[in-house]
Amino acid sequence: MCSQLWRMVADVVIAVLLFHGFCSAQRDPRYTFMHQATTAPPVSYYDYIIIGGGTAGCPLAATLSQNSSVLLLERGGSPYGNRNISDLAAFGAAISDLSSTSPSQRFISKDGVINARARVLGGASCLNAGFYTRAGPEYVRLAGWDAKLVNESYQWVEKVVAFQPPMKQWQSAVRDGLVEVGIRPYNGFTYEHLYGTKIGGTIFDENGQRHTAADLLRYARPSGLTVLLHAPVHRILFTKRGGAKPKAHGVIFADANGVAHRAYLKRGSKNEIIVSSGALGSPQLLMLSGIGPKTQLDAHNISVVLDQPNVGLGMSDNPMNAVFIPSPQPVEISLIQIVGITHNGTYIEAASGENFAGGARTQDYGMFSPKIGQLSTVPPKQRTQEAIDKALEDMKALPPNAFAGGFILEKITGPFSEGHLEITSRNPNDNPSVTFNYFKDPRDLQRCVDGMKIIENVIESKSFSPFRFDALSVVTLLNMTASAPVNLLPKHSNASRSLEQFCKDTVMTIWHYHGGCQVARVVDHDYKVMGVDSLRVIDGSTFRNSPGTNPQATVMMLGRYMGVKIMHERHVTNRPE
Repeated sequence: MCSQLWRMVADVVIAVLLFHGFCSAQRDPRYTFMHQATTAPPVSYYDYIIIGGGTAGCPLAATLSQNSSVLLLERGGSPYGNRNISDLAAFGAAISDLSSTSPSQRFISKDGVINARARVLGGASCLNAGFYTRAGPEYVRLAGWDAKLVNESYQWVEKVVAFQPPMKQWQSAVRDGLVEVGIRPYNGFTYEHLYGTKIGGTIFDENGQRHTAADLLRYARPSGLTVLLHAPVHRILFTKRGGAKPKAHGVIFADANGVAHRAYLKRGSKNEIIVSSGALGSPQLLMLSGIGPKTQLDAHNISVVLDQPNVGLGMSDNPMNAVFIPSPQPVEISLIQIVGITHNGTYIEAASGENFAGGARTQDYGMFSPKIGQLSTVPPKQRTQEAIDKALEDMKALPPNAFAGGFILEKITGPFSEGHLEITSRNPNDNPSVTFNYFKDPRDLQRCVDGMKIIENVIESKSFSPFRFDALSVVTLLNMTASAPVNLLPKHSNASRSLEQFCKDTVMTIWHYHGGCQVARVVDHDYKVMGVDSLRVIDGSTFRNSPGTNPQATVMMLGRYMGVKIMHERHVTNRPE
């Protein structure tokens, strides 16, 4: 009896210690499997090689490490210890850092819209505004996913990174305004994608500390995983025998000193290379490795492994348009917390507040700062560095109370409009050239107009009135946001045409770009690259539409989901007869 009691006590103590270690790891994981690429041997062998330690790559690597040896190659550094990543109040600082060591790499699409791609373990979950919400049931059905495993995979992610946000006055006023103007029902706090108005999740905890996809690596079996930082992959290696399909069998990557290393798959029919480098990086790497449109490969003297004209096609970026509303009273600092999910294909979200630390503006409009390229005061093609510098200089002349207030934004679902990506060099660290073709499809433009009309109604609602100057009409607010000679007369007969021009002139990114390696174009429904063996792509580049209102939850879920499926395939294949 005593021995049983002692065992029970010991089990409780161990559980407490494990829980304490788990919680402590959220602050400082100290992953023993994480190393600089300079420490890597010249040649190494693994069951799985994952290229890209981002939003999908981290949960995928953690899952596969449970019963296999996994190498995770990340071109950036660690997010841990960087307060520009971890602190909510510092949002935007990492994106505005244009240094070569920044966790964010700026790119400008051919459309003229300034954008960013992640260059850090944890990917875009280290840079984004933190909103966490699932994809809808119809999205899951159309993707052909197993709904039960999808739900289990979301829950696996949520145990580590998802939280309920604090709802303060300004966000609550936007929420109540949405309900008042008919974006119903009110669904309360939920991760689910439901029509109406809801409070979504966030990856910022109650202390304003960000939790990222990199935190999901604590699920890993340490002896089964090797993570190498500052390890950009230059190309995937293929073998081809006789009439068989080309087979991926290794990669060449460089370390921070420029020294080349090779990693190969161990012998085994189920061993694979998996690309999880994001919507820009994955199609780019396939092309650098010889899989892509032959004309592009020939132009860069890349040997053609597979002439695949669909690589780089289907590039889309969900356009965002917003209105700044000055407030007669102070507002809280908040990123995205509420969303109105409409039936007309537009989502309404909001962000607010300005941080004056020691009198210095550390946010400058937060996620709408010219510092991070979100410059709506001039049309896209005119957003030069000179225009950004002028906007920042003009902001310095404004009094602190001019920054009291917030933005209400609309993002359209889909979108219908598509563009393409092309490589610009053989260097994987160089940005490819990408065109998104915002509003090329007129249905996207109509959705933007519809969204702006909803925002107008929210601004004029009784619920939002404490945070609105009565003397500032919606027309004035639109012109303040655009600060351009746009003929905006929303209450007159030419309202739609005027709002169409506003949408075109003030379009920004919400960093939800996707495509380039889409399912049924480049990969099959198991995310295997068609036309070659032992190679998959698992990330947002495979999407035809952005999932949910914000994609990060689904990208993390997909990493876990496919990891479980691949593990099951391996187990079934290796099971004795």
